[in-house]
Amino acid sequence: MIVFSSNHYITWEMFFNGILLPFFCALLMTFFVHPSIVKIATKRDLVDNPDARKLQKHPIPVLGGIAVFWGIVVGAGVTSLFYNSFALFTCIVAMTVTLFVGTADDMIEIKPAMRIFLELCIIAFIIKMDQTNMNDFHGLFGIGKLPVYLSLPLSAVAGCGIINAINMIDGVDGLSSGMCVMACLVFGIFFTLAHDGTMAVMCALAAGALIPFFVHNVFGIKSKMFIGDGGSTMMGMLMVIFCLHIIDNDSKVANSFTNMGVVAFCLSVLSVPVFDTLRVMMGRIMKGKSPFKPDKSHLHHLFIEIGFSHIGAAVSVITLDFLNVLAWLFVYYGLEYGPTVQFIVVVLVGLFNTCGFYLIVRRMNHEHLPYRILKKIAKWSHQETWKWWLFVRGIVDRV
Repeated sequence: MIVFSSNHYITWEMFFNGILLPFFCALLMTFFVHPSIVKIATKRDLVDNPDARKLQKHPIPVLGGIAVFWGIVVGAGVTSLFYNSFALFTCIVAMTVTLFVGTADDMIEIKPAMRIFLELCIIAFIIKMDQTNMNDFHGLFGIGKLPVYLSLPLSAVAGCGIINAINMIDGVDGLSSGMCVMACLVFGIFFTLAHDGTMAVMCALAAGALIPFFVHNVFGIKSKMFIGDGGSTMMGMLMVIFCLHIIDNDSKVANSFTNMGVVAFCLSVLSVPVFDTLRVMMGRIMKGKSPFKPDKSHLHHLFIEIGFSHIGAAVSVITLDFLNVLAWLFVYYGLEYGPTVQFIVVVLVGLFNTCGFYLIVRRMNHEHLPYRILKKIAKWSHQETWKWWLFVRGIVDRV
């Protein structure tokens, strides 16, 4: 038995069947299928071509989402032989439809209105099948359970926002996949401690399937592949499912952790995608442009302009996000403040890490010490010619 506290423990059997088994099954499945999908995408010319807005210099295959999907689904099948994971059905169906819609968008560019309508349909399916939605604030601003006429629109708006936030940050190598790995690990810890086995398995499957893709995406040249709109929206949908289960009035996480601000917790894990997307979309609207029109105003674009490498920009953005998780944890567990204070702190940290940081750095130049420090870190982040990097790249491109 692994004991975390008197109320939160898991047995070794639970740990193996519910975490290690799905994690390594998904990891191995993605690892083995990835090279084949790269070859298929290249042969069929299913690639993302460079242009004035994009950061790559060569065409890159865009079927990474299919490799991740394969790892999750096959991993779920193997896990079901040892662990009762029938409740993953809803997740698998939602992922399948989202992947199809996103991949179609990669190929024929579905209009934003149609894409949002389809996302709403999938969210409605999840709510109906799992009987779960954002229907309880769990003490945030003194608010408890919400009526249906408020909880359903909130779930729809928040769900679409999360999906598109994860999709829109997919701008540099390793960012969206690295962000989702971090989110799955954090969510997975609390699902595991709360004995929410189904969601813990899903977190383990997603994290395991994403890691091989992340390694190829960051280190590979011949084996590099983008996750595409299909993969990023699919992972965004998974984030929505996790948040629905955490914020629901029957949430095992909320019921297992006294005084935990579950809304603040979910927002802290997804803070950079959410706040950065809101900032970017509001900026586009203020300029009279469509909020869905791509540009180079995201936080990761700022790091690239300073001189960071792709992996340097990705690690920097993920670090800013994780700092908000640590801020939430300190306020909740360290200072023992309630849900309202947790939420306020998360919002303030999230706004500073995205809007504040972006605006402050934009107004800096080489005369300012913080900017010079960022430039030095940016220079150090270029490891592509170092021996260890080339060694890893050689291995990745050969497997």
